[in-house]
Amino acid sequence: MRHNLFKILALFFMAYSSAQNVSVSGNVQDDTGFPIPGANVLVKGTSTGSVTDFDGNFTINDIQVGSTLVFSYIGYITQEVVVANGSNLNIQMLPDIAQLSEVVVIGYGTQTKKEITGAVSVIGSETIEALKPTRVEQALQGQVAGVNITSQSGSPGGGTTISIRGVSTNGDSRPLILVDGNVVEDLSVVNPSDIESINVLKDATAGIYGVRAANGVVLITTKTGRKDMPLTIEYSAYTGFQQTSRKLPALNATEYAALVNEAFAAGGSTPPFTDLSALGVGTNWQDQVFQTAPIFNNSITFKGGTEKSSYSFSSSFLKQDGIVGGSKSNFTRFTKRASYNFDFLENFKFTSGLTYTSTNKNNLVESALGSVLFNALNMDPTKSVKDQTGAFTIAEGLGNEVINPIAQTANAYDKTKVSKLSGNAGLGYNFLEHFTAQANVQFNYSEVRSKIFRPTVNYGSGKVFNIDRSEVIENLDYFRDYTFDAFVKYENTFNDIHKLNLLLGTSVFKTTGEFTGKKGFDIEGNIVQNANIFQASNVEDRFRLKGRNDTFDSRLLSYFARLQYDYKGKYLLSAVVRRDGSTKFGPENKFGIFPSGSIGWVVSDEDFLADSNSLNFLKLRASYGILGNDRIGDFRFVSLLNGEGTYVFDGQLVNGLVPGVISNPEIRWEKQKTLNIGVDMKFLSNKLDVTADYFKKRTEDLLVTPQVSGIIGAGAAGSGAPTINAGVVENKGFEFAIGYSDNFNDNFKFSVKYNVTTIQNQVVSVSADGGFLSGGSFGVGQDPPSRMEAGFPIGYFRGYRTDGVFQNQAELDAYPTIDDQVQAGDLRFVDVNNDGFIDDDDRVNLGDPIPEATMGLNISLDYKNFDFSAYAFASVGNEIVRNYECNQNLTNRTVNFLNRWTGEGSTNTDPRVTTGANSNGLFSDYFVEDGSFVRLQNVQLGYTFKPESEDSKIDKLRLYVSASNLFTLTEYRGYDPTASSGDPIGGGIDQGFYPNPKTFLLGLNLKF
Repeated sequence: MRHNLFKILALFFMAYSSAQNVSVSGNVQDDTGFPIPGANVLVKGTSTGSVTDFDGNFTINDIQVGSTLVFSYIGYITQEVVVANGSNLNIQMLPDIAQLSEVVVIGYGTQTKKEITGAVSVIGSETIEALKPTRVEQALQGQVAGVNITSQSGSPGGGTTISIRGVSTNGDSRPLILVDGNVVEDLSVVNPSDIESINVLKDATAGIYGVRAANGVVLITTKTGRKDMPLTIEYSAYTGFQQTSRKLPALNATEYAALVNEAFAAGGSTPPFTDLSALGVGTNWQDQVFQTAPIFNNSITFKGGTEKSSYSFSSSFLKQDGIVGGSKSNFTRFTKRASYNFDFLENFKFTSGLTYTSTNKNNLVESALGSVLFNALNMDPTKSVKDQTGAFTIAEGLGNEVINPIAQTANAYDKTKVSKLSGNAGLGYNFLEHFTAQANVQFNYSEVRSKIFRPTVNYGSGKVFNIDRSEVIENLDYFRDYTFDAFVKYENTFNDIHKLNLLLGTSVFKTTGEFTGKKGFDIEGNIVQNANIFQASNVEDRFRLKGRNDTFDSRLLSYFARLQYDYKGKYLLSAVVRRDGSTKFGPENKFGIFPSGSIGWVVSDEDFLADSNSLNFLKLRASYGILGNDRIGDFRFVSLLNGEGTYVFDGQLVNGLVPGVISNPEIRWEKQKTLNIGVDMKFLSNKLDVTADYFKKRTEDLLVTPQVSGIIGAGAAGSGAPTINAGVVENKGFEFAIGYSDNFNDNFKFSVKYNVTTIQNQVVSVSADGGFLSGGSFGVGQDPPSRMEAGFPIGYFRGYRTDGVFQNQAELDAYPTIDDQVQAGDLRFVDVNNDGFIDDDDRVNLGDPIPEATMGLNISLDYKNFDFSAYAFASVGNEIVRNYECNQNLTNRTVNFLNRWTGEGSTNTDPRVTTGANSNGLFSDYFVEDGSFVRLQNVQLGYTFKPESEDSKIDKLRLYVSASNLFTLTEYRGYDPTASSGDPIGGGIDQGFYPNPKTFLLGLNLKF
């Protein structure tokens, strides 16, 4: 009886226990103790679950004791835990050795890090979150070895140039950029907060993308929901201000007047200033131009999923004024992004995404002679901003380019609005167990509206910026492209040791554009409110004057195949062949075949390393391939009637058409041969990570536009020189990256990463007239200072070498190459060839804008609820040309001119000042400076408030302060050592570069 009663009580107790509901919370970490955000926690057999927050925490309410929780995350072994009570769970997930950490996106698929045989770098969302970049490129600088970012301007929304492993061509050297499969030419339309990861393909394995991948590939994956994911809302915002990172030390009014008087006296003229004591400090034009500018950003994201679907929606808004011009150089960006994926049949999957971006940018003249900063540096400090009548001061006597920069800003009305819609949709079908068929379509549609109003204005006698007749220009340009990809994959594993992946597909790409615009005059009232084409007179259709709008139409047709094989997970092979056809080439050269291959050996899986206590992972890899490039203008292989000609009919001049750019039916594919040898290693229980690569890229049949004689018609309106295959460029170097991460205790975590890249660039040959191509500009009327020439780096600076300053007449008499204008105090040029003359043959290599090495250092640490991170970047071995000095008789100068030569023995570095004719302004190493620098890119300190109640709907609240571009260590005397136009030939010439600002932010991250 007692025995039966005990059974009944036991069954009752078990039934009661199994029916009891509890709340379970806990923390999910990796094998090193770092939290795993975004891990899925599901109650097995149900759709109930949660996703871990930024700190790896989760909570699930009202589940039965005895239920099983399933913990899963990509790259880690799935774990199951039975719920015994409502206590906290501490889950440590182990890496899936077969996957070796995260999955990496490659062409038309993914691979685990262990399987990758190419040079691929990954940046996760946590790094982007820490940097808080306004542009995506800022998240790449210093984070990825082999990737160098140069700013074309520090203005809001300003452009940047991305170079992967050096400059390989003198043409378009941009990498291919894909955002969720969509081709993106301008990253300013992408909201960095939407990015989940950035993958950079740097070697021949990028060949799967064919013709557009010759300069590397940047793959951007945006955030989306996951299946069985409860609705998650994330909100982030920051606000702050920006300031200039540097002001140049210009002469004050008294110093300026003294120097001008000295120059006039040396030139034999009457000094213009009679009373220096009355001038004082005068106007600091840089103080007038620079200002503290606000910046604001907020974004919100919704994401989640059901058993068969996932979805996400995000919206963001960024507003940023400029440190020069304030609202006159404002940039705003508004984005909306949505994605939806649905498995509507067991083997049928649908994916889709849609992004709308609207940007507005106000433009000032930048980085050129006559820019606002150029004028601020060269403007007379004895003049005030406005005269006694309240009108802007006229800049008389300062040359044709220098004007009052405040007046210039006030009269600047230049706006550009870009509206862009991007979308993608795909269908995938699994069949016959090992086959998958996939079809994707992506499209981009953009409208670019620009409006420029130039009011009637007089800046001074003979100024090139004077407007005698008000005018308004309105342009509306359309850009469209689509990509269609279709492929079939076969994946199978044989005998548990042979893994095979085959891919066969085709790709079609088409891009078109149309440029429209009108120009009108005589705006009523000379005010911007009336500035539109409908109220203007004498309206000109700027393109239909030629008989048609300007258009372009370019297309690609490609076929590709890839084989991936591994034996026992340690012997790896990948081979790709792609056949690309481009409308840029004629019928005989339209198609090119480009093969590539790579191999890998996971040495740490061998028996002789199985017992190693210090080495956890070792992989050797190598790749080689040929990639094609077609980035030239359309239809250069045929003659087109797109030039401008004037004909006489019945005694009247009539505008008409003539042949345009000279054709070359023989142009063919530019080819890049790429070699990479690399090693990946992990030590000390995977806490120490080391990667090293040697690379060599040789670009042959370079597509260039040479200098040609005007006799053949290249100088006619609308015409131009032909495109030819005429050059070889070689880049080679090393990449090294090392990182250490450790969890010292429950309260303290630390991580440090360092990478360095060395690059040696050399032009092997140039088959152009004279054996070189030139570019860039210096001063007024001088030969271009940059060259592409065999035996030198591309875009090197060519000029005279100096050997101090002539001190006296005896030195002049002893020097055999002096003309009558040279006097004591002038620069002494070196007679390099010792022929007794200073001429063009004495010009030599004065340096180049390509850094010999770039480095990045990233440090982060967490202590309890506090987190800290710092990022630094360095560039070593590049030169910059100082070209922001106007050098007119009455223009201002920097304080460096206080060190000028004033008499024998005074100095041997800086020449005298004079208004007389002299050769000191000729391009020489006097104007070339070391552009090396170290920059603290970002410092951030944050604090995370963890919810005290399990019922709190807030998963995370983090507040932080951040400072970007805090300081730069450099010997360069200009505004910013990152100054560059981005041109392969002509880059690195500073003409008053708009500096990248210092930025201070206060922000928050909220998740619930």
